[in-house]
Amino acid sequence: MPNKKSAEKRVITSERNRLYNKYWISRCKTAVKGLIAAVEAGNKDEAVKTFNLAQSVIDKAVVKGVMHKNTAARRKELMSRRMKAMEA
Repeated sequence: MPNKKSAEKRVITSERNRLYNKYWISRCKTAVKGLIAAVEAGNKDEAVKTFNLAQSVIDKAVVKGVMHKNTAARRKELMSRRMKAMEA
């Protein structure tokens, strides 16, 4: 346990931030998994819809400081490749 008042505050703040980051990372992963499922099922309309949703969620995570912009760009590129592979 922390010995100082400021250290107690940091414990509370870091726990709050951990839960916030966990929520956004989980939301990103869920969106990407939805896209992968739609692509594997071969459902083009659903894949396009989930692709747009996943991109939006990832971009929001970047704006909120949960994910680095290069990480987001890499993940969106991988999703884009899956979409192109499905069309081919």
